[in-house]
Amino acid sequence: MDEASTSASGGATRRAFPAARSGVYYRFTQQNLPAWKPAMTPGCLIATFLIIGIIFVPFGLFCLQTSNHVAEIIRRYDVGCVPNAYRGNKQAYIKDSSISKNCTLEVKVLDHMRAPIYVYYELENFYQNHRRYVKSRSDKQLRFGAKYTAESCSPIQWDDNGFPIVPCGLIAWSLFNDTYDFTYGSKEIKVNRKNISWKSDREHKFGKNVFPSNFQNGSFIGGGKLYPMVPLSEQEDLIVWMRTSALPKFRKLYGVIEEDLQVDETMTIFIRNNYNTYTFGGKKSIVLSTTTWLGGKNDFLGYSYIVTGSMSIFMSILFALIHVKYPRPQGDPNCLSWNRKNSSN
Repeated sequence: MDEASTSASGGATRRAFPAARSGVYYRFTQQNLPAWKPAMTPGCLIATFLIIGIIFVPFGLFCLQTSNHVAEIIRRYDVGCVPNAYRGNKQAYIKDSSISKNCTLEVKVLDHMRAPIYVYYELENFYQNHRRYVKSRSDKQLRFGAKYTAESCSPIQWDDNGFPIVPCGLIAWSLFNDTYDFTYGSKEIKVNRKNISWKSDREHKFGKNVFPSNFQNGSFIGGGKLYPMVPLSEQEDLIVWMRTSALPKFRKLYGVIEEDLQVDETMTIFIRNNYNTYTFGGKKSIVLSTTTWLGGKNDFLGYSYIVTGSMSIFMSILFALIHVKYPRPQGDPNCLSWNRKNSSN
């Protein structure tokens, strides 16, 4: 009985092996599954590079042409808005609240600008990507309120009386606070300041029941102030500013002009030059820009496609010349390195 059962069980075991070895998992682990590997013949390689070049170069030219259709006005104003008496001591000018910070720029529209026209402020030499600056915030506090004030907000965490600052941190404390007004001839141009921030930020990162408190009330004053009766989710200047930039030169959206600007007309920009960039040698500019289906003005994408396509065409021509001059049959074992050594011996 024992031998019979053993033999029976052994037979069952022996019969199970072929079934297991025929399974997909077994063939996968043993690398027996059917596979396909492209044979990169010279003709295939030359054709691939040539097709890439033929596609990329025209598309790059098209991107450049599209970018050139973007009408853009850029005016730097941080130096021109300083009175002549304070040109040698700009920090004294910006820190003295008794000195008027009003400034006027006359801008001529060189190209017809179709609405919507996006108004940006551009800062240069401002390192928002500094590690201590980026960490100086509390996302939980922005979403749920003062009870989540965190140590990460240091050094802008508590006011002079020991109460929590909302919003806390260096990023909020350094909020940009220059303002712009526009006139076109005798007509005032309205700037839409709504929906300039990301919808996801307004709905999920900034609380609808969180209000500013003890913000910019102490002796250590930074940038702009916030409306204490308006929730953070509606203070879009702050929401835009809190998205830190990766580069020291960046633009942030200020508003949108929803009417066309005609060519050769003169526009007047009234600026309140409040933001202190003179302490760290920063620059300030105002930018007006239209957009296309590719976004704002950016030649980098077009040049990237042109350079990549040109290099592909060059490589295809080079490979074709090499293949014509030094032809070699496909699958010739004599071309293997070890066979070449044997033949030379």
